[in-house]
Amino acid sequence: MHNKILAFLLIVSLSFSSIGQDLSPYSIFNSDGKKVKAKKMLKSLLKSDVVFYGELHNNSIAHWLELKLLQELDQQTDVSIGAEMFESDNQKALNAYLSDKINQSQLDSMARLWPNYNTDYKPLVDYAKLNNLPFIATNIPRKYASKVYREGGFEALNNLDTLEKNWIAPSPIAFDIELSQYKNMLTMMGDHGSVDMVKAQAIKDATMAHFIHLNLKENQLFYHLNGSYHSDFHQGILWYLKRLNPNLIIKTITTVEQDQLKSMHKDHLNKADFIIVVDSEMTKTY
Repeated sequence: MHNKILAFLLIVSLSFSSIGQDLSPYSIFNSDGKKVKAKKMLKSLLKSDVVFYGELHNNSIAHWLELKLLQELDQQTDVSIGAEMFESDNQKALNAYLSDKINQSQLDSMARLWPNYNTDYKPLVDYAKLNNLPFIATNIPRKYASKVYREGGFEALNNLDTLEKNWIAPSPIAFDIELSQYKNMLTMMGDHGSVDMVKAQAIKDATMAHFIHLNLKENQLFYHLNGSYHSDFHQGILWYLKRLNPNLIIKTITTVEQDQLKSMHKDHLNKADFIIVVDSEMTKTY
């Protein structure tokens, strides 16, 4: 009887151990599809000049990991932060909030915050505020990206005044429609796609690269948050940033979703230096 009880307890223990492993919400893989531990990823990131975290905008695990990674990086090196989620003409308002000159309510009215700001990005901004870290609004004001799409490409920006041009990457804007991510955009959009639509994406990438480059400091790691498409396959923002400084050491993270976490789907190989594979059933923030 005693042996039967021990056997039963062992089975229960093993069952809960198995369930615990199945309930893990994410796994980390390198570009070759090999599982890696968070400590190994962090060690690699700390050797970089710039780290891009490519998120899925509504993925709760991605947002949590962005904050945890910022905290880890900040403990071990000098860090500044940048984000697609803030447009360059809102930098003044963002700085005012970081320096306690305005409160959250005033920031809400002065800056164009994303609808999921409070749940997904405010924790990062508040961490920067508490720890006196620079936070750079890197993205182009959306109305100018819209002009590129709707009014004839990059030339639509030629008549902007000097102040407006200061919020955008300097002209002329390089462009390569043969980059696989840009070609994929045309394919995905089908009959609704156009080269000017891709150029609207490119002007965002170029502007984010411009403001990252403008705010790089020696012996300081620049940690940038953006949608994964802007940095996947080392294209998008990275293509422009490398044109500005080909000697930068850059590492990328991307977020993908899968039904299982034991192995990474081959479609994600080489998508980034580190791929965060999140359980597809994980809660979405919107």
